[in-house]
Amino acid sequence: MTVYLIGIGGGNPELLTLIAAKRIESADLVIGAGRMIEALKHLIKCDVIKETSTPKIAEEILKSDADKICVLFSGDTGFYSGAKKLAGRLEEEKIDFEIIPGISSVQLLSAATGRAWDEWNFFTAHGAEASAVSAVMKGKDAFFVTDSKLSPSRLCEELVQAGLGDTKVYIGENLSYDSQKLYAGTAREASEMEFSPLSVILCEKAPKKPHSLMGIADDEYIRGGVPMTKQEVRAVILSKLDISPADIIWDIGAGTGGVSVEMALMAGDGRVYAVERNEEGIELIKKNRERFSAYNLIAVQGSAPEALEALPKPDKVFIGGSGKNMCEIVRLVSEKNSEAVIVISAIALETLGEAMRALGENGYEIGAVQVQSSYAKKIGEYNMMTANNPIFIITGKKND
Repeated sequence: MTVYLIGIGGGNPELLTLIAAKRIESADLVIGAGRMIEALKHLIKCDVIKETSTPKIAEEILKSDADKICVLFSGDTGFYSGAKKLAGRLEEEKIDFEIIPGISSVQLLSAATGRAWDEWNFFTAHGAEASAVSAVMKGKDAFFVTDSKLSPSRLCEELVQAGLGDTKVYIGENLSYDSQKLYAGTAREASEMEFSPLSVILCEKAPKKPHSLMGIADDEYIRGGVPMTKQEVRAVILSKLDISPADIIWDIGAGTGGVSVEMALMAGDGRVYAVERNEEGIELIKKNRERFSAYNLIAVQGSAPEALEALPKPDKVFIGGSGKNMCEIVRLVSEKNSEAVIVISAIALETLGEAMRALGENGYEIGAVQVQSSYAKKIGEYNMMTANNPIFIITGKKND
């Protein structure tokens, strides 16, 4: 027995490769989705099985006595294809197989738009979670295979919410079919449109401004009249949070977004929710998000803990302002994710005591450090040190 794993391309039979057509014509059995079998019925001269599940396809192959079996896959066998999983199963069963590639949706969209694809990044939203924002932040145009749930419209809506509504997008519907359509416009426009489930989208890379990843100077931020955590204190807070690239992070009492921005830059594939009740603060957070290209930063206006209820469970939490609701906030974080790391900053001794008590009552192992910085100031012929208020940084982690 030999099994041929065949990529049929975009679906138009005219784009099928000659070797793929020969293998299908000489097959004893053809397995694939109904629409693929229908499209290639002029070539098929044997029994067919309409099936798309890899485990079930493997079962059909194992019980078959056919010498030549063709399994059909849409697009290319090497691009987000079920061929990968089936090939692994065939190797385990020591069944001979040959992979025959097809013309991929990447090539079809590239041809339709006249844009070379050799510098794109590739992602799939087909049956998987995907973030358009983190994708366009990686420095290259981002290509997505989509599905009915995570459609081009949904991906574009995410870009709009991140302040990237003017991003240029190219959307290919039913590529290679007679019903093929091509849309080129902005993410904002596309977010309000409907597209075929058989669609792919190319999003141009997000603008990126050069800056430090950690320890951004205070005067680089747009500050307004809202208090901001100082540069040196931010550095200690970030070291205590120990952020990973895919973390979901809450910044409660985010102010101007100083800490939020640096957290977002460190968690490029994750998301940062900056919760702030002050309307001016929300506007400053959005402006600083754009200033530092921290598009995975989401501004949430409201007071904690109420504003936290609808947010996804966090991996890391920073509390810079609690509005006298420290115990309720810590309790909610613990309920959402008991393994989340909590870091709290406090200037007043009363806030320090409240933070220690809230963490202790909810079963956290507590650590605390005091940070005090002074800045040199020219006074006459001399440089004098001007002290800032000492800051307490409290860390809460659950025991293993």
